[in-house]
Amino acid sequence: MKQNFTVRHGALDGVEAFLRVAEHRSFRRAAIDLGVTPSAVSQAIRTLEARVGAPLFTRTTRSVGLTEAGEAFLSRAKPAFAELVAASAEARDLGGRPKGLLRLSVPPSVGPIVLQPLLASFARDYPEVEVEIAVNEKLVDLAAEGFDAGIRLGQFIAPDMIAVRLSPPFRMIIVGSPGYLAGRTPPSIPADLAGEACLRLRRSSGALAPWSLVEAGRTIEVMVSGPLIAGDFATLLGAAIGGTGLAQVPEPVAAAALAAGELVEVLAPFAPMAPGVFLYYPSRDQMLPKLRAFVDHLKSRGGNA
Repeated sequence: MKQNFTVRHGALDGVEAFLRVAEHRSFRRAAIDLGVTPSAVSQAIRTLEARVGAPLFTRTTRSVGLTEAGEAFLSRAKPAFAELVAASAEARDLGGRPKGLLRLSVPPSVGPIVLQPLLASFARDYPEVEVEIAVNEKLVDLAAEGFDAGIRLGQFIAPDMIAVRLSPPFRMIIVGSPGYLAGRTPPSIPADLAGEACLRLRRSSGALAPWSLVEAGRTIEVMVSGPLIAGDFATLLGAAIGGTGLAQVPEPVAAAALAAGELVEVLAPFAPMAPGVFLYYPSRDQMLPKLRAFVDHLKSRGGNA
């Protein structure tokens, strides 16, 4: 079904010419301001009057005045046109230099590891850009929800996105606390997981994520069971440290706990590689300077397009 525009096609044509003539009470001076001929201004006004359906100016050989319809049109058109000019200037400013609010959707467990070291230097280099980090494990629709970019594990990013690497590939490891493993025989093959309390991740789609492992040179998926299901790696990691069970998490997420002896890795020979963490966004053609500056900042500190 054909839709009508809220503002009729061409409805703004001639408005600037009208405002200049109303300001100067002169077609000639309005033409000088606009850099066109007086006849071009006269034609624009005649077209506008025809479209409006009423004469806007009273013209004599000596002077130009506003009709009652012209006064009414001026009272509404002048502030509205000023708002349009201001809106254009603001948009042009945002399109001309890094400025404004940069909104990023970031998962709770991955963001701090790869993003936090960059924030201070970016804020120092681009003081007119405000960075808002929305912590969310869910894969959001960037355009629909008003985000400039997101950060996710590479395997979860749609193929039509532009991706900038934030981390090298890493292992997805299985970890448990010394307390949980005390008195147990640690699993030595994937089949041993059937007897373990495994902490599971629920994806944003609602599906439970299987554990991926590499056995005999091929990737296998193991459906595990256990006492806890969570929607983010940070919760699974905390539960594993607390002795609730085993968790499969990105190795960088568990690195500090492993170094502190709070966790122990099991089934290390079977750990698969994940592509790494990436910043992603919809299109280079739609990129404002604030996002381009952020991407360039990432690349200058080790990221790759």
